[in-house]
Amino acid sequence: MRLTGRIAVVTGASQGIGAATALTLARRGSVVVLVARSAEALESVVQRVQGFGGRAVAVPADLTDVDAIGTLAERVLGEFGAPDVLVNNAGAGRWLFLDDTPAAELDAMTALPFSAALHVTRSFLPAMRSRGAGRVVNVNSPVSRMPIPGATGYAASRYALRGLTAALRQDLRGTGVGVSEVVPGKVSSAYFRNNPGAEERIPLVARLIPTVTPERVAEEIARAVERGRDEVVFPWQLKAFDLTNRVLPGVVSYLTWRTGTHR
Repeated sequence: MRLTGRIAVVTGASQGIGAATALTLARRGSVVVLVARSAEALESVVQRVQGFGGRAVAVPADLTDVDAIGTLAERVLGEFGAPDVLVNNAGAGRWLFLDDTPAAELDAMTALPFSAALHVTRSFLPAMRSRGAGRVVNVNSPVSRMPIPGATGYAASRYALRGLTAALRQDLRGTGVGVSEVVPGKVSSAYFRNNPGAEERIPLVARLIPTVTPERVAEEIARAVERGRDEVVFPWQLKAFDLTNRVLPGVVSYLTWRTGTHR
């Protein structure tokens, strides 16, 4: 898919991967619809897009609220029609053992990313299917493949997002609407600053995987859309771990446990 002139909806677009993706798609000629809670932060990204002549609009919304998602979809469909690209990037959650996680926080980390992606995609899907073209991109985490100790709720939500991706791909086979899953390694965003203690729980074996920038992730998302790729796992060291896990899951599971967080 050529991105010039396309309508792209990006969630979690106020910072990090989402903001970088919005800028990258806009530079490729897309009209980007930016979604996040903070109107002020979104407006800052809009101004950056407009600074190089791109087109962007901010639509603040709380994606943990199903009614707010419905309102978001109605506005986007009314003003722009069916999106050509939907990037489900919004996510949250600390890395904690299950019994150390407050119930409200467990619900919140399930709402973002899984429930948000589920309901946002559901809201836009009829229009995308009716047109017979488009691509949904789900941005996921390595723990959706290789869970680590001490991040149970977070890993469960990411596994759920992986399941949604696979099931949705089956539902949409032959409709013209594709589904991509983009899985980067550790990203140099504000996530670990916003979730103190999480970085220390990365297993030592996983620290062999280089950190990537939000801009690199954004480029991979754009290429996945342009080339119609179903799955992108990077950098190559993470891809190697993923392939090894498929062949020797017991070995990878042991290594992540042995070099991970223990009580």
